[in-house]
Amino acid sequence: MIDIGRALKTAVQTGKVVFGVQQAEKAVRNGEAKMVVISANCPSQFLKTTTSVPVRTFEGTNMELGALAGKPFSVSAVAIIDKGTSNILSL
Repeated sequence: MIDIGRALKTAVQTGKVVFGVQQAEKAVRNGEAKMVVISANCPSQFLKTTTSVPVRTFEGTNMELGALAGKPFSVSAVAIIDKGTSNILSL
């Protein structure tokens, strides 16, 4: 099984991702997002119910997702624009 944490870190380091609910929603609406990872406590109903891209729920809080993505702040959603060298899209 693929480790979502490791795959997300690789995507952040080698690809193109956007952080935050507003940015992720914008990327989905623009058709840029290939996948969205949301925290278990993500407030966005739009991201939870969208069917236009795969949405994976990270089983941790927005604080844990932010730390995993290497950010010093909480992150409720991460949109993957370009996966880089990660295998995150095969989750």
